[in-house]
Amino acid sequence: MAGQNNSYIKKQKTEKRLKKRKEKEQKKLYRKENSAGGDFQSMIAYVDKFGNITTERPEEPVAVSEKQGAVGATVRQSEVAKSGL
Repeated sequence: MAGQNNSYIKKQKTEKRLKKRKEKEQKKLYRKENSAGGDFQSMIAYVDKFGNITTERPEEPVAVSEKQGAVGATVRQSEVAKSGL
């Protein structure tokens, strides 16, 4: 009698496993069809100069040359030797 019961239980387990697998596949297809989007541009975020996250690309900073009198832009070797840096 125990042998007959075992085969019935095995059958029930396999049916349950197959049913669960089928439901999982349906959920996967549903999520794939109804996704909000996953294109690369929608995933990019930028950080502005204040540390805030934005979706807009910040403007490129304008390079300041030495002739325009940039303060602290360049450090001379003699200044480094004097200060001990």
